[in-house]
Amino acid sequence: MADFAPILAWIDAQQPRMEALTTQWAAINSGSHNIVGLTRMADVLTDAFAILRHPVQRIALPPQNVIQSNGEFAARPLGPALFIKAHPHRTKRVLLGIHFDTVYPADSEFQKVQRGNGLELCGPGVADAKGGLAIMLIALQALEQSELAGSLGWDVLLNPDEEIGSPGSAALFLAAAQSKILGLLFEPALPDGSLVGARKGSGNFVFVVRGKAAHAGRDFHSGRSSTVALAQIIVALDQLNGRWPGATINIGRMAGGGALNIVPDLAIGRVNIRCQLPEHLPEMRRELHVIIEEINKKPGINVQLHGEFHAPPRIFDPAHATWFNRLAQCGTQLAIPIRWQDSGGACDGNRLSAGGLPTIDTLGPVGDGIHSSAERIDLTSLAERAKLTALLLLKIARGDF
Repeated sequence: MADFAPILAWIDAQQPRMEALTTQWAAINSGSHNIVGLTRMADVLTDAFAILRHPVQRIALPPQNVIQSNGEFAARPLGPALFIKAHPHRTKRVLLGIHFDTVYPADSEFQKVQRGNGLELCGPGVADAKGGLAIMLIALQALEQSELAGSLGWDVLLNPDEEIGSPGSAALFLAAAQSKILGLLFEPALPDGSLVGARKGSGNFVFVVRGKAAHAGRDFHSGRSSTVALAQIIVALDQLNGRWPGATINIGRMAGGGALNIVPDLAIGRVNIRCQLPEHLPEMRRELHVIIEEINKKPGINVQLHGEFHAPPRIFDPAHATWFNRLAQCGTQLAIPIRWQDSGGACDGNRLSAGGLPTIDTLGPVGDGIHSSAERIDLTSLAERAKLTALLLLKIARGDF
């Protein structure tokens, strides 16, 4: 590693810059549906990544189809994605990616970025995933400043919609996964510094239930209650919990009805399903349709199901184990212990793995409190993770693996 020492020392010297970038980017609200904020982030990131001296392409994403409160589809606009293709003549290529949207909407009360106890930075998106963006940028800049610049081809994909399941950018990730040897994503590491190994798959489903309205006093028996039908669906779904090892069915939101003297004719249920093994997906889909078919036998009731498993399960197969062990070797050289554990959370790493690309997807900062007003990172992990990523890239470029 002695020949990489100057590059790693340069990364250490970038610690203040990484802190400043993370602070600046986290101060820009880029909630998944804040198009103004997402566009501003895309502008800022375009300027920041221009230092790598490769063209930054802006990609307009198709709108997201969402079920409104009236049970009908509506097109919701998405922010732009950014894409960089460096050294296109190189056949040995890696893909680096991370999202720049957050879970905090434009009207969120959690907007301020501030230092914690001197070693922490607290703010919306500092961990998930503005800090990861800074780590990626510095690691790539280190590679491009080295004598190995141009020895490794790389693509960067930055998306604005991961927190809502990447409805517009999923196809971009699948396309970008082709002809790569490795995917690197910069989601935050776990609070103890561990990386995520296997991931559960995730699917969001919407049940739109239509019945028949009627006066609850004068004409109750001619009505057909959509809320009762939805309640029966919910009970049937909950009873599926425990059928498949590691699978969970969470009833996230239910809505229906209005005035208390009207038999409700519309109810909507929104459900998240997590699945540990890919082979369980077909059976789980069948069970959803069995439940719907049973409820649809009731006179005057019509149920429609929308949604899909947007993030297939990621299995920690031998290809993933090989690359995690290679990263652990880099960690040993840097005195950074590398451990990994499975997670129920899903991310774009699920999509890359489903596309056949082994992926390390938690190279971002060590953080905690994500998706809450307590979100924070350990500032010392910025340079640490940038060195870890850079060393892995340098070794790939040199042909060590």
